[in-house]
Amino acid sequence: MKDKLAKIRQEAIERIKNAKTMETLNELKVAYLGKKGQMTEVLKGMKNVEASERPIIGQMVNETRNEIENCFDEMQFALESALLEAKVKAETIDVTLPGRTKDLGHQHPCNMILKEVEDIFIGMGYEVVSGPEGLIETATDPQADILVTAVVGMVGILPTIAAIKAGKDIALANKETLVTAGHIIMPLAAEHKVSILPVDSEHSAIFQSLQGNEGNRIERILLTASGGPFRGRTLQQLADVTAADALKHPNWSMGKKITIDSATLVNKGLEVMEAKWLFGVSEEQIEILVHPQSVIHSAVQYEDGAVMAQLGTPDMKIPIQYALYYPHRPHLPGKRLDLFALGALTFERPDPDTFQGLKLAREALKAGGNVPAVFNAANEYAVALFLNGAIRFLEIPEIIESCMREIPFCENPDVSQILAAQAQTEEFIRGRW
Repeated sequence: MKDKLAKIRQEAIERIKNAKTMETLNELKVAYLGKKGQMTEVLKGMKNVEASERPIIGQMVNETRNEIENCFDEMQFALESALLEAKVKAETIDVTLPGRTKDLGHQHPCNMILKEVEDIFIGMGYEVVSGPEGLIETATDPQADILVTAVVGMVGILPTIAAIKAGKDIALANKETLVTAGHIIMPLAAEHKVSILPVDSEHSAIFQSLQGNEGNRIERILLTASGGPFRGRTLQQLADVTAADALKHPNWSMGKKITIDSATLVNKGLEVMEAKWLFGVSEEQIEILVHPQSVIHSAVQYEDGAVMAQLGTPDMKIPIQYALYYPHRPHLPGKRLDLFALGALTFERPDPDTFQGLKLAREALKAGGNVPAVFNAANEYAVALFLNGAIRFLEIPEIIESCMREIPFCENPDVSQILAAQAQTEEFIRGRW
């Protein structure tokens, strides 16, 4: 661990020292809440775009984690973010570092390195913020035109609300915000005349399929799913799968939590809930199709029977860029879809009896109130337990179902009651598992 800390420290100092010498671009300013990944690649890839094409100034912030390894990763991401910002903006900028890990104490090497890096940033004239307050401060930065919220979990709710009240358009990559608080977020966005632009590939595909069809009635939403790494397996075959098995997604490169959610199909259940709020449809109007090739990203069927779909390679940079540049489609380098090479597109019905998280998600959506928040909180906690080797794969839906049955129902929860449902759920799981 000492060697790793020393390497991170040296990389941090070198990146910060080199960050002042890069070029400057102007115009669209983006506040970003999330970890490193495809979004970072998109922002970096835009540094050479002509000013007339609305280049992006990245203002990055990363979520707080308690695990030491994630803390290291996030610190590195904060440094990469600072480097990116300095490449595209010459004047003083704000940087959000990960919050310190409270349980480790100020003298822990991890927190000491974070403090050292923070001091370096401050010495260069940067403003450094952290924790929940830092998320809100960054989300509402007066310089930002749009907020990309890509944090994992319910931590995205408060900064999203704050950004909407500040008049920021939202590029939404945090589905939990709508899953748990859609009844608050969507009316608030309408009140402040703010756009909610989906970043998830499926919801972006639906959004793109709706363009030019304003006023036409949606008959069905066809929400596609790859099926994940365990497509076609039985309950017996899933009994002993490991986290390493579940993290081998066949098509997409994603974070650990969402990859496990894809393996359980909980992610598709969350997407059903999100689609209900984004597009104003009922649960019955959303049909899931398992589509192993991940080429049709989703589709909309209208009342005349016509179906509009969005196709493309499984590359998250496409929906990310569409949300940021909407309604424009500037050039994006990358692999193009070759239907001749692909040969065939196939579809299957999902198996909710084997992948019970999908069935439970629909039950939570029908129940309404705080049940979706309980579903989501239970899944977050159960996935963390599974990744840490504390439970088996098939216990994830068992934990979710137990929480849905045991946590008291609240019909129309406000934000405090949503967060209280999360706390109650976590306490219940700790007492049982």
